[in-house]
Amino acid sequence: MEIIMRACFILLLFAIFFSGGEISATVFTLQNSCSYTVWPGTLSGNAGTVLGEGGFALLSGASVQFLAKSGWSGRFWARTGCTFDEFGNGKCVTGDCGNALKCTGGGDPPVSLAEFTIANNGDKDFYDVSLVDGYNVGIGIKPTGGAGDCQYAGCIADVNINCPAELKVVDSSGTVVACRSACDAFNGPEFCCTGDHATPATCAPTQFSVRFKAACPSAYSYAYDDASSTFTCSGSDYLITFCPTAGF
Repeated sequence: MEIIMRACFILLLFAIFFSGGEISATVFTLQNSCSYTVWPGTLSGNAGTVLGEGGFALLSGASVQFLAKSGWSGRFWARTGCTFDEFGNGKCVTGDCGNALKCTGGGDPPVSLAEFTIANNGDKDFYDVSLVDGYNVGIGIKPTGGAGDCQYAGCIADVNINCPAELKVVDSSGTVVACRSACDAFNGPEFCCTGDHATPATCAPTQFSVRFKAACPSAYSYAYDDASSTFTCSGSDYLITFCPTAGF
């Protein structure tokens, strides 16, 4: 499968080149550094191209590449503990997206997200790793070949290990498989930045988001955590790693 997808990717590049058009696209490389299979989900905004048909399996140690045109926006995440039949029907323990291999919506919380808005006309891309919807798998974004600030963004720490008891999600064996956000767990305006707390001035970090931030300083920990969590780069490709390590 990986060989076929790489071949299709190369053929697409040649098609763009020989059509006489200028190549103006971003290469996303998804790398699975987890010790187990993950099933990445993809969601495209603004009616953009759906990358990877919305979802697929990615074996431990494997990688895959996708080409996105300028102006593309969307997100990537890892699903875990999935079982699908020959028709692509099934479910996942974390990050599920409608009981289907090919997602048509976002991942169910708690889930770690890699989010992108790719620029038009050489302007800055925006990207971030978000734990606003909780955490299931470590995830990192590494820009390559771009210009500007172009910093690494991500969450290397295993948040599940130190997840507060009231936020833990466990599987049938009692293993912690994800850590919920306080918004998802308690649905209060002070945790969800809604109602009277719907502005940066009125929605402050909570004891729970502070713990997420301490574990993953460059990731979004709550809705208004922009200052240290949104990154920019121009003309870059991006490596998205599931379960990144300190040597990433």
